[in-house]
Amino acid sequence: MLLHIPEILTAEEVAEFRRRLESADWTDGRETVGPQGAQVKRNQQLPDASPAKAELGNAVLAALNRSPLFFAAALPRKILPPRFNRYAGGGEYGFHIDGSVMSLSESEQMRSDISCTLFLNNPDEYDGGRLVIRDTYGEHSVALPAGDAVIYPSSSLHRVEPVTRGERLASFFWIQSLVRSDSQRQMLFQMDTSIQTLTAEDADREAVLQLTGVYHNLLRLWSET
Repeated sequence: MLLHIPEILTAEEVAEFRRRLESADWTDGRETVGPQGAQVKRNQQLPDASPAKAELGNAVLAALNRSPLFFAAALPRKILPPRFNRYAGGGEYGFHIDGSVMSLSESEQMRSDISCTLFLNNPDEYDGGRLVIRDTYGEHSVALPAGDAVIYPSSSLHRVEPVTRGERLASFFWIQSLVRSDSQRQMLFQMDTSIQTLTAEDADREAVLQLTGVYHNLLRLWSET
């Protein structure tokens, strides 16, 4: 499921992120990928040991907690601490697939079910830099307003186009969902949004209650805890 999630960050939060990132120490983005990824990756990232990465990452997680849409779509069980990247001067990331298992700590790992990019500047501030996601329906080009995010299956082949003017700033991270299957997550999300719509329209209470029960029983059947 490819989904645009608007307004994860407020305009004030975006401005503070931008201020912090302007004075941050960036490093070569190839330091955080394997040999295959390093062949097609040309960008900069905040080092894992950077205090700014930890502080801004915690702010992203707090912002996600305010988004019912994010939780309904992702059903997160674990979230890798958010990272931050910068593309400029022709920087790009060629087609690749994200790693399937990632380390949360020396003793804990997580499966990457969902990838997320949170945009930190507006598309008119740079040329190129679009996130291109390929699936069975073709290629989807994504460039969102600052503060908005996109989620998509981590199994998707995707790339970032070369940035030929300005710079593109973003946070990115991965989610292990309670529900491994993308198709099952999508069905649950559609059912959840339908329940919310029917409730807002004051639909028959018993019918909504029955549909809610079906949702939770499916989640109980499919979830991994």
